[in-house]
Amino acid sequence: MNTTLSREPFGRLPDGSLVERFTLAHPAGLTASILDYGGIVTALNFQGQDVVLGFDGLEPYLERHPYFGCIVGRYANRIAGARFRLDGVEYSLFANDGPNHLHGGCEGFDRKRWRAEVLQDKGGARLQLHYRSPDGEEGYPGTLDCTVTYSLTSHPGLRIHYRCTTDRPTVVNLTNHSYFNLADGGASSVLEHCLQLEAEAFTPVDERLIPTGELRAVQGTPFDFRTPQTLGARIEAADEQLRLGHGYDHNFVLRGTPGTLRRVATLQDPTGSRTLEVWTTAPGMQLYTANHLKGDLRGKGRVVYGRRCALCLETQCFPDSPNQPAFPSPVLRPGELWQSVTEYRFRGA
Repeated sequence: MNTTLSREPFGRLPDGSLVERFTLAHPAGLTASILDYGGIVTALNFQGQDVVLGFDGLEPYLERHPYFGCIVGRYANRIAGARFRLDGVEYSLFANDGPNHLHGGCEGFDRKRWRAEVLQDKGGARLQLHYRSPDGEEGYPGTLDCTVTYSLTSHPGLRIHYRCTTDRPTVVNLTNHSYFNLADGGASSVLEHCLQLEAEAFTPVDERLIPTGELRAVQGTPFDFRTPQTLGARIEAADEQLRLGHGYDHNFVLRGTPGTLRRVATLQDPTGSRTLEVWTTAPGMQLYTANHLKGDLRGKGRVVYGRRCALCLETQCFPDSPNQPAFPSPVLRPGELWQSVTEYRFRGA
């Protein structure tokens, strides 16, 4: 049996346009629900358990929220001083994180209506979303054509394939910002989850959470997840980087060759009944332990989302790469294709 797809109305935007929810289902026991607003993954259900945070209706997604499940871009993560230089020209971006630019600015890709198309092939249905970001949007140069394709794999897993082209030199960094809790979808702390990361180094940050440019070895630090560790084991350690991030909010330098799909993270719930593997072609991944959730948001099923009730594993280019020439380049030029693939693969006990 192959992946099937259903679609249903999810609500209307202030201009009256209809937002739809598309649900992909695979007989291996995985379903994924995605909106054509923000490309938001509203639910990811494995073995009867929804493992991502989100809301039951559209209205909370239209308000300011912690980027639950969405596509973030044109540049995910932070750009220092909300500016960068490219080919000798300085570009000023919208500063929405103090003096810095975060996750695409005031109205990033998470707040855009994407054009949806259902594709069929021998593996069943896929969902393809398209958005054209105009030249100058949020300060970025170039018209950027973006296509994001969601499909289910037989592992089972959710595969996200990002592709972008441009008519002027620009910078690109797209990711998915899902918050995971494999035990109960965010009703309890995630700190007893066990995490392993394929990373020998991370990028330490300053007081504004901007990378210093250093690639620091994880050995001997609370950032060493090369062997499985519970998230809570060292999160309160007397470490300057943990203080600056209020926990883990850091980019890891992933093993392997960027552009090749490889396993970079393994997450297991406290009982060992569910395991998530992250596979990606990206050079980096942000580990964020939901340090700024305050218990003032009610999500699906009226669950209160408290501090550290979930974690994000955001595959990406390194933060502030447009201003860090030693980091892998995020530059895209006319005639080139920028693309990245991430798969979230699940298995049971």
